[in-house]
Amino acid sequence: MGVVELTRIGLQGGRYEGVMVSPELPPVIEAVHRERVIGTAEVSPAEGDDRFRVVFELPGSVVSDGVQVVSLRSAVDGEVLDRITLMAGSAIEEDVRAELALVRDELEMLKRVFRRHCAETEGD
Repeated sequence: MGVVELTRIGLQGGRYEGVMVSPELPPVIEAVHRERVIGTAEVSPAEGDDRFRVVFELPGSVVSDGVQVVSLRSAVDGEVLDRITLMAGSAIEEDVRAELALVRDELEMLKRVFRRHCAETEGD
C-alpha cells in the first residue's frame, strides 16, 4: 500500500473530521481506545485526486476522568494515522504531571544513549 496521510480538520461536539490522501483505495480506519477497537471511521470521496473525507463520531464511553487517547489506525497494517487526546476531570493535573515526568525520564535516557553512540562512533 502507498503512503497514506490523514490530516485533521477539526474536532467539534465529539465529531472528528479529517482529509486523507491515499494513492490507492483508502484503508478501513479503526478507532482504538485502551487497545480495543471502538468503531470505524466513515470514509468517503472528497474533492481532488486521491483525497477522502474521514469522519468519526466519538462514543461517550471514551469521555472520562484523566487522559484518554483514541488512535485512528489503518485496519490493513495497523499504522496509526492520527490520535485524538482528551483530558478531563479534577485528577487531570496529576495525570499531566505524571506524563510529563515520564517524558522527561525517556528524554534523559535517549540523551544518554545518543551521547554514548556519538562517543563510540567518534573515530569512524
